[in-house]
Amino acid sequence: MILFTTLAGAGQGLFLAAFAVGARTEFVLVALLLTAAGLVASVFHLGHPERAWRTAAMWRTSWLSREVIVLPLFMALMFLYGVLQWAGETQKALLVGWLAAGACIALFLCTGMIYACLKFLQEWHSPLTVLNFALLGTASGLTLAAALAARLESRWEWPYTAAALLLTLLAAASRTASLVRNARIKPRSSLQSAIGIKHPRIAQKAQGAIAGSFNTREFFHGRGPLVLRNVKWLFLGAAFAVPAALLLAGLPAIAFFVQFGGMLAERWFFFAQANHPQNLYYQVVS
Repeated sequence: MILFTTLAGAGQGLFLAAFAVGARTEFVLVALLLTAAGLVASVFHLGHPERAWRTAAMWRTSWLSREVIVLPLFMALMFLYGVLQWAGETQKALLVGWLAAGACIALFLCTGMIYACLKFLQEWHSPLTVLNFALLGTASGLTLAAALAARLESRWEWPYTAAALLLTLLAAASRTASLVRNARIKPRSSLQSAIGIKHPRIAQKAQGAIAGSFNTREFFHGRGPLVLRNVKWLFLGAAFAVPAALLLAGLPAIAFFVQFGGMLAERWFFFAQANHPQNLYYQVVS
């Protein structure tokens, strides 16, 4: 999911950048390849990939189902837009492009809401989650657009660079706001409430089993506070501060690769920071 959200997000941002100015078809092709790569990466986290089609069945109530529907729709519209643009069908391409842009925004919404709708994970249950998914993806896509423009369509290099810098700063502000919010969260559950004992000092010595379990593998990252703190400062620098400096220095290609690495770290931190209530029972293996 880390690869899916970062690759697809960059593809979505790149498409929006390309459509906004009617950039060359190569931009759309790269956006399509990034989105497809993200889709392929997402398959590997499924226990039974052959059953993936079933996820679309609950579209009335599930944001995941909606994402599964919107993603291929966005890719199909993006492909059609690229074909029409390459064929010189300007008016038809414009119409399909607007539909693809709408699907792109809907995909950002669906992906973000998969996590923001989970009330029991307080770190995710916020409008900032959806906003961060959209801003981070758009920022990385615009940085890539600036890098591609430097080689393919130089007239758009500086407009893309300026837009990438602005979106990177906005994404930094939004992500910082979510970090500040999460640092102030007061957990609704504690060891005392989990086991129904109000004693002020409770120390968990074991999880009740002799080895690891599904719970410790799937709901806990297994890293200590020091690692989380270091990754936080790593992604704040690599996803925002360093790319902004590189964009100002006129090095968009290097900025994109640094930023993409920072986005991977940010997304790992996003998943790791969520304090799942079941971990109250599984904090200690033995």
